[in-house]
Amino acid sequence: MRKLREVLRLRFHADLSMRQIRNSTQVSLGVIQKVVSNAEQQGLDWPTIQSLSDTELTERIYPKPDVPLVPTQKQLPDWPEVYRELKRKGMTLQLLWEEHVEQYPARNFSYSQYCRLYRQWLKKQRRSMRQTHKAGEKAFVDYCGPTVPIVNASTGEMRTAQIFVGVLGASNYTYADATYTQSLPDWLSSHVRMLEYFGGCPDMIIPDNLRSAVSKACRYDP
Repeated sequence: MRKLREVLRLRFHADLSMRQIRNSTQVSLGVIQKVVSNAEQQGLDWPTIQSLSDTELTERIYPKPDVPLVPTQKQLPDWPEVYRELKRKGMTLQLLWEEHVEQYPARNFSYSQYCRLYRQWLKKQRRSMRQTHKAGEKAFVDYCGPTVPIVNASTGEMRTAQIFVGVLGASNYTYADATYTQSLPDWLSSHVRMLEYFGGCPDMIIPDNLRSAVSKACRYDP
């Protein structure tokens, strides 16, 4: 396993917590807990781990060979766990699939099958209400989560910028700009620039319960 030794090093040599190892290796928490637990049951310490080859280490951590009972049997991933892991910053289906392959080398799905099966599972979880947007009726506005670093070329000082985004409902026509804060003056200035960019004003501008936009957040009547 490509990341097996690194997980064990961070735990037994660097003495990091499970969550710190997860953030460092991008391996799911469940896999890390299983690897560490198996190593502890085997009585392994870091000097012993260093002395083992990759094959020997894998056999010690996963003593039972991953041989399917039926030749065509595949190991179905834990889709709810996959869904939760994807909410983490930087996590992708590609990384989760690689973990699946490492954990089940003889019973894994191809990447395309993995993605297809996940999409099929996800469709069954969501209940959605289709909305029809009329041209010029609504503009949806909010700040996106990640910030963008801005470096002053003269002083080298770096500050982070908040990214304002406005989208017209009917056409998905999108405007974005950057401000240093999410304060009311910056919020209003971004709206002015957005409307100038759109060349007009929609009937409604709908914020996502942002503090700069509403006095009291309400999920039912934004």
